[in-house]
Amino acid sequence: MPYPKDLLTNRSVIRRGEWAVIAPEGRVINTVPGFVDCKLTILASPKLGASFVQMVGTVGPKGATTLKYASKAHEESFLYVLDGEGTLKIGVGGRHKTYTAGGYAYATAGTGIEFENANGKECRVLLYKQRYIPHPDGRKPFDVIAHVSELQWTDYGGMSDVHVKDLLPVDEAFDMNMHILSFDPTGSHPFVETHVQEHGAYLTEGQGVYMMGDTDWIQVKCDDFMWFGPFTEQAVYATGRVPLTYIYSKDCNRDVDI
Repeated sequence: MPYPKDLLTNRSVIRRGEWAVIAPEGRVINTVPGFVDCKLTILASPKLGASFVQMVGTVGPKGATTLKYASKAHEESFLYVLDGEGTLKIGVGGRHKTYTAGGYAYATAGTGIEFENANGKECRVLLYKQRYIPHPDGRKPFDVIAHVSELQWTDYGGMSDVHVKDLLPVDEAFDMNMHILSFDPTGSHPFVETHVQEHGAYLTEGQGVYMMGDTDWIQVKCDDFMWFGPFTEQAVYATGRVPLTYIYSKDCNRDVDI
């Protein structure tokens, strides 16, 4: 690691228990059991205030899982291939598919996800896990292995300059979903959202100004990670010359215990 050439700076802003923007320049590599030739950074965890765990990292030429990711009985998990030239053989519940960037997988509680590099070239991945909440009538979700190219864009909230893809079925059996949301240049949310769901969002393209909480407008750009705690005020204006796009998690389809 080189000596610094100027003042030490970082664009990250952390409001523990409320929201966070974590820029790439401040991230460190975490040693996580069950992975070889993978450089992973933990972006969100209960230590931040999130109810889930999310990681981003590089899968090297010999990268693979030696243990299934998130295979405890209460854990459901998700993997997304962000970018790079690498091809991953992804396994869930005995099924395997090989994908480049845009491939993803969801594993039901206790199943876990495994992968191995299939062509010896690097790629980057997102990994996510949360505690599964069963549906009260007993209906159950199912494992998913797919690619974003198989999905169609739909207009978000009826707006022709904001587009969304639902990566998991819009089905009450699932207590979570993953979405890709994309704002054309100058696009924005239709209103400032305030809701019980929390999000982990990873920007894959573009830049914008994001409202985080009731007073803070934060400049964000590609490769920033954002965490929104429950009831955090949130909205964005896309400000770049290319679309502002991010993949984000959402807890959904369940009542709240008291």
